[in-house]
Amino acid sequence: MDSIDIFLYVADFLVIVGVILAVVLPLIKSLDDPKSLLKSALAVVALAVLFFIAYSISDGEVTAKFAQAPFNLTEGMSKFVGGSLIMTYIMTLVALAGIVITEITKAIK
Repeated sequence: MDSIDIFLYVADFLVIVGVILAVVLPLIKSLDDPKSLLKSALAVVALAVLFFIAYSISDGEVTAKFAQAPFNLTEGMSKFVGGSLIMTYIMTLVALAGIVITEITKAIK
């Protein structure tokens, strides 16, 4: 085991700690205001519904090239990736529309 492996393990550990802290600390802070938990729960439910819609729309077709080794892509995996991509596209469009609307309303005021 050389130093590169050690640094990769340390980096993995720090990413995991960062993700845990990024999730747990806001939850602890929001216990003071339970209404903020409700807003967060509604946002998570809205994202889940959006992903379900995108997953339902996506196509699970797998070409022969990707169905074989080394990819071994299944229809379910293809449908999940397609749903994730469609959701990403929708969220990108929503974010861009939000930016444009915000700038227009700021210019009018």
